[in-house]
Amino acid sequence: MDVWFQDEARFGQQNTTTRLWAEKGTRPRAVKQQQFEYAYLFGSVCPARGIGEAMIVPWVNKEIMIEHLKQISAVTEKGRHAFIIMDGASWHTNDIAEPFSNVSIIKLPPYSPELNPIEQVWSWLRQHCLANQSFTDYEDIVEKVCKAWNRFLDSTDRVSKMCTREWINLTS
Repeated sequence: MDVWFQDEARFGQQNTTTRLWAEKGTRPRAVKQQQFEYAYLFGSVCPARGIGEAMIVPWVNKEIMIEHLKQISAVTEKGRHAFIIMDGASWHTNDIAEPFSNVSIIKLPPYSPELNPIEQVWSWLRQHCLANQSFTDYEDIVEKVCKAWNRFLDSTDRVSKMCTREWINLTS
C-alpha cells in the first residue's frame, strides 16, 4: 500500500515577495505585479517512495481531479494500492476514485491543513523557486511552476524528509 498526500495550490502574478540580498547601504528592489493571471498546480507526493505527480491547469474541477488521480493510478505498481489523503474541497467528491481499482480516497477533517504535508511543499516552492519573480503571462507561469515542481522532485530524499509524518507510518 502507498500513502499519497494531495492538494492544489494557486500560483500567479500576485506572487510572494521575500527577503533579498543587497549591497550594504542600498535599497533592494523586488517586482510586485498588479496583474491577475494564475494557474493551479494539482500535486501529490508519496513520501515512502520519494515521488510525486502533478498537473498545472487554468482552473479546478472534478474532471481535472479525476485526471490527476489517473496519473497516480498509472504510477502505482501492480499489486499495490494508493491511498490518497486530501482535504474536502468541493471537487473532491466521494465518487472520484470509482474509475480506479487501485486508488482510494481518505478525507482530512475540515480546516486541518496542518495534517497535509504537501502544504509544506507549496511553501518550499514559493520560498526557494518562485519568490521575487514576475510572470509575463499564463504560459510563463506554467513554465516556471513546472520547473519549480521538477526541482522539488529532483531529490527523493527531500520529498521523503519534507512529507513523511510519524503518524502515517504503516510499518508497525
